[in-house]
Amino acid sequence: MEPFLIHILGCGSALPTLRHSASSQVIELRGKLFMIDCGEGTQLQMRKYHISFTKIQTVFISHLHGDHCFGLIGLISTMGMLGRTAPLHIYAPKETGPLLDMQLKMFCTGLEFNVVFHAVDTKRHQVIYEDRSLTVESLPLQHRVPCNGFLFREKATLPHIRRDMIDCYEIPVSQINNIKLGADWTTEDGEVIPNSRLVTPADKSRSYAYCCDTRFIPSLHQLIEGVDVLYHDSTYDKSMEERAALYNHSTSTQAAMVAKEAHAGQLLLGHFSARYDNEEGILNEAKEIFPNTQLTDEGMTFPILAKK
Repeated sequence: MEPFLIHILGCGSALPTLRHSASSQVIELRGKLFMIDCGEGTQLQMRKYHISFTKIQTVFISHLHGDHCFGLIGLISTMGMLGRTAPLHIYAPKETGPLLDMQLKMFCTGLEFNVVFHAVDTKRHQVIYEDRSLTVESLPLQHRVPCNGFLFREKATLPHIRRDMIDCYEIPVSQINNIKLGADWTTEDGEVIPNSRLVTPADKSRSYAYCCDTRFIPSLHQLIEGVDVLYHDSTYDKSMEERAALYNHSTSTQAAMVAKEAHAGQLLLGHFSARYDNEEGILNEAKEIFPNTQLTDEGMTFPILAKK
């Protein structure tokens, strides 16, 4: 099974601290790197944790708050200095387009690659990106500005052909893909070997939902039902529920409620307020509702594993 990984570059909220960096993650799947949000300092985190600048092919921006996008134009500039030639695709709320154009004209003249902007309708749940490996869906969220999350769904793979069957029936390499696609095999003696004997089931497809920043949305679980890993806004502990509602953020207990209702496999907490010296209290409150919960921290890598 190919690795499906979440690299945490920043999991703090808007106010800078020495403990956490501004929001940014890199998703790794089948050799491709996708960035979610690009707060100030993201480039330093990429250097620190050995994330390749050149392999980032797509950036997804959730909303136009500085702690989620201030690092984007700097990243683009650096990619230019590194000699990038491949297009960089950026998916972000439509309001990002004019701002990005202005910054590119001001700071990034002479790039040898195209910056391709894709406007995302933050009010619609839809597939916004697709390739041979996965689809990415937008998730409408509720924040102080237009905002959406992202749901990464791995596409189904083909079954595995059994090596012992290849050897036993001397199946040529040219026929392996046909068998993976469902074909039987006929021996030289005319015996038909059914496909079910030749293959083992494909790996189960995996999924990851990024929901940050947002107030608690009671119906959100319907859009991410069965997700393997959920990263959810957990800015405050439950004693700060009124403040969370005021600023359109969530508490860790509310994040846990979403994970529980969605029948998620694992919950990752992030976007922590600068008021906390540590987040153990936030974690413990969430685990009372959804036991399989973990705190995120800079430099951590989480594998996305299919639920059993």
